[in-house]
Amino acid sequence: MRTVYVIGIGAGDPEHLTLQAIAAMNRVDVFLTIDKGEAKTDLAGLRGELLARHVRGPYRVVAAEDPERDREAAAYEAAVVDWQDRREALYEQLITRELDEDGCAGLLVWGDPSLYDGSLRILDRILARGAVAFEVVAVPGISSIAALAARHRLVLNRVGRPFVVTTGRRLAAEGFPVGTDDAVVMLDARNAFAGLPDADLDIYWGAYLGTPDEVLVHGDLQQVKDRIVATWTGCRARKGWIMDTYLLRRRDPG
Repeated sequence: MRTVYVIGIGAGDPEHLTLQAIAAMNRVDVFLTIDKGEAKTDLAGLRGELLARHVRGPYRVVAAEDPERDREAAAYEAAVVDWQDRREALYEQLITRELDEDGCAGLLVWGDPSLYDGSLRILDRILARGAVAFEVVAVPGISSIAALAARHRLVLNRVGRPFVVTTGRRLAAEGFPVGTDDAVVMLDARNAFAGLPDADLDIYWGAYLGTPDEVLVHGDLQQVKDRIVATWTGCRARKGWIMDTYLLRRRDPG
């Protein structure tokens, strides 16, 4: 039976790759990649570096152009579903065309496959339709959350207290999450932290975690938010893209 490995490759540092990920990569016949355009050629370069460094036998790389996604659509969830539908059709076509009955494909995904990556969900939907049969194997990776905590020397959960992982969109719409004092925020394309009125929050922010371009800022949210926004804007203008993650932590009184 065909096998598709979904392999987490970490947040950007080549040394984030786990031994389990390397072993899985060496079982793969063809790596399926999505071309996201010129702006992210350095991300594609890191994938290429990992393959060249760790895969010992022959392999192929097949790239397909990423479907266009409407990031400005008012109906956000509908836009995401439409984009995932088109990605689903693309992956199904690649698996059917590029794998023989006993072939192995690999998808190298940033961070961990279980955290804000749609690959496993898309593959499940392809399997549910029944047009092509294959086994899915997920290989965990170091997430940007783990990388952020390590770089700022943080323990994310304080004793006996939960922390929340949320998105910039929800933070902008709902404010700081109720019921917690610690919130990790991902996928924030508009710097939602800058609009929070809270005067008792610290922020631990990081961009391009694990790469030579890594930038870290931390401090009182109200004091450093303008600095972070300026840094974010400058980095995005220079590179054409940015991936950042941050922790908002409410200070204990006294």
